[in-house]
Amino acid sequence: MAETTSVKGEETVGMRTKRNILTVLTTALFAVLSFLIIYPLFAGLIASFRPGTELIRRGLSINLDFSTMTLANYTYLFGKNVDGQKYFMWYKNSLVLMLVTVFLTLLVCYIVAYGLTMYNYKLKNFLFFLVIATMMVPFEILILPLYKEMINLKLVDTIWGVMLPGLCGASTIFFFRQYMTGLPKDLLDAGRIDGATEYGICFKIMMPITKPAFAAMAILCAMGSWNNVLWPMLVYRSPEKFTLPIGLNTLLTPYGNNYDVLIAGSMFGILPVFIIFLCFQRYFIEGMTAGAVKG
Repeated sequence: MAETTSVKGEETVGMRTKRNILTVLTTALFAVLSFLIIYPLFAGLIASFRPGTELIRRGLSINLDFSTMTLANYTYLFGKNVDGQKYFMWYKNSLVLMLVTVFLTLLVCYIVAYGLTMYNYKLKNFLFFLVIATMMVPFEILILPLYKEMINLKLVDTIWGVMLPGLCGASTIFFFRQYMTGLPKDLLDAGRIDGATEYGICFKIMMPITKPAFAAMAILCAMGSWNNVLWPMLVYRSPEKFTLPIGLNTLLTPYGNNYDVLIAGSMFGILPVFIIFLCFQRYFIEGMTAGAVKG
């Protein structure tokens, strides 16, 4: 008995030691990753308070030299000048594009995923396979046919030309479907017994339950739309319709670079996505976890 107890005690100590080592290594790994993510943001924030000449001379660094740090860049950005007016025009375009894109993408993808999950019919799995298969096709291959399609539909230089190709994202549909496969289908029967229509069941019963999935996808879709550069750059032709990433890119020219507006504008451009994350962070982890393990 004494020997058995001693062996169990040693095994317990060994397991506890391994657990502690794993915890330390995991913490160190995430600390390094956090530093790699925070460093460029912090360096960019500091650079936004310095003149453009200081950025050229020092680059992006976290050297806190308060003698060169002022609010001049932000004062100029928010001032009544040509650069400030163009910046907030791009900002408004990006904001409108992001809000409309997120709303329509979530709505369309939810309806598609709902049909692929809650109903049984022929070719259901085949249709889902086709949706997943589109994830294996690089967007760069689709650019030319999509652009020709936008020309034929006369949607070039319009917000719809930018939004339509991405409204039915395969990854978003997949996430919604994975989440909804864990929901009880008895709710559909209960709704039908109570006299609810199929649309009522979809939007009034099932949609509120998928709130965590909506929150997770809203953050990811918002980030994708806000940071999208390539497709809007191809579709938009009028400078007054440029989004923020395209507009900031126009500040870098062979004749001179407006780093004062570029860095300050880039830092201020983080704000919308940050606000969206703060609004939906409550459901974000729950939605991502559930969508990853259910089904």
